Amino acid sequence: MRINKFLAACGVASRRACDKLIEDGKVEINGRRASLGEEINENKDKVTVEGVPVALRGGHEYFIMNKPKGYVCTVKDEKGRKTVMDLLPAHDGRLYPVGRLDYDTEGLLLITDDGDLAFRLTHPTNEITKTYLVKIEGGITERELNILRAGVELDGKRTNKCAVHTVETGKTFTRLHITVSEGRYHLVRRLFESVGKEVVFLKRIRIGELSLGSLERGKVRRLRADEVFYLKNL
Repeated sequence: MRINKFLAACGVASRRACDKLIEDGKVEINGRRASLGEEINENKDKVTVEGVPVALRGGHEYFIMNKPKGYVCTVKDEKGRKTVMDLLPAHDGRLYPVGRLDYDTEGLLLITDDGDLAFRLTHPTNEITKTYLVKIEGGITERELNILRAGVELDGKRTNKCAVHTVETGKTFTRLHITVSEGRYHLVRRLFESVGKEVVFLKRIRIGELSLGSLERGKVRRLRADEVFYLKNL
């Protein structure tokens, strides 16, 4: 088994994050520094991460969270800010958020120790759709919406086509739903900036067809077996 897949299966982190741990020299196999892409015998080799032994686990844990503003999506924060892990119930094992929501962004966040699932959901080639509720200042024209739908150029590369439609119009604001299939940095905010609109509220409400439902802001629940099955088959 490749070392990054083994670490992910142990619940250390996603495969991508495990690769970074290996690159940083924090992973050892039988007392020597591990190399990227190295194969191990998961039944015989002794693997440690920052000196702590890791081993395969029998099962995984899966949570869905309605992340509030003011929390960062990391296990530990160097600046001492609150993290989404502070909202979890007491648990065993190494849980971590799947992907990220910005400090000021709310909504659906998955937390697990299943590195293979995290890898599948975040890998750019899989193009998993994510739907957001967006509030912008002022109005937006159909022409501007069509520009977003067709994709815009960001950092020299055109974004994927997206689905976007208005759900509410007020005197000073507009609320919309937008569904994107890529995970670029601050993608939704930058999309609206490209047509001169400022996002004043952003909340992720769906990943694929998995939605927050009635889950309250700041609350967490375990995923049902059918929801886990759905995510694994996206």
